[in-house]
Amino acid sequence: MMNQTILIVDDEQEIRELLRLYVEKDGYTVIQAGNGREALKQAAAVRVDLAVIDIMMPELDGYQLIKGLREHSNLPIIVVSAKTENHEKILGLDLGADDYVTKPFDPLEVLARIKAQLRRYSGGAADSAAAVLTAGELCMDISVCSLRLGSAAIHLTATEYNMMKLFMQSPGRVYTKQQLYEAAWQETAIVDDNTVMVAISKLRAKLPGGSGVSIGTVRGLGYRLEVHP
Repeated sequence: MMNQTILIVDDEQEIRELLRLYVEKDGYTVIQAGNGREALKQAAAVRVDLAVIDIMMPELDGYQLIKGLREHSNLPIIVVSAKTENHEKILGLDLGADDYVTKPFDPLEVLARIKAQLRRYSGGAADSAAAVLTAGELCMDISVCSLRLGSAAIHLTATEYNMMKLFMQSPGRVYTKQQLYEAAWQETAIVDDNTVMVAISKLRAKLPGGSGVSIGTVRGLGYRLEVHP
């Protein structure tokens, strides 16, 4: 965990400093940016392990920043925003964010979510007997958190990776939305159907046609990974 770098992006210096105090106290390195454009420069210059991003910012807003980061990286992204409407959360998740916290927030909650995202992202083989999972032509190497079709890498967010890992551990098994939510976000909560549906839609779009697998909907029950001959 030590020496992991957290990028905090918010146009309010007080909020950046508040989060910095808690995050640095826990042993992480913190870099800051006051807007999306500055954040992209920071991310290009320094290896960032996780980003905490506000939405309403000058120069380049949070949504544009998420899109920019996702063009080059699948690092965990947590949105911290005063926008509480459900469609705003869905948009953030749809663009590639892994978690969404509304303002005002408890800094300890944000820190806990940072830790949870980093744990998921750096998973490793210790949590599974099999270091490599296969389904159709897809191969997932749990030790390095990668999914490949032949030599081509399929870039997944941390939540997409966890969802796909669950599917590949038991192809054909039907998982409920609650089970998928708990696996992807690693928290027990009243599941938001839209959140899971958006995540499934994004994951489906990333599965190549020649992979021999697809995610099927079992009406009234949930979803399963289908392997085609």
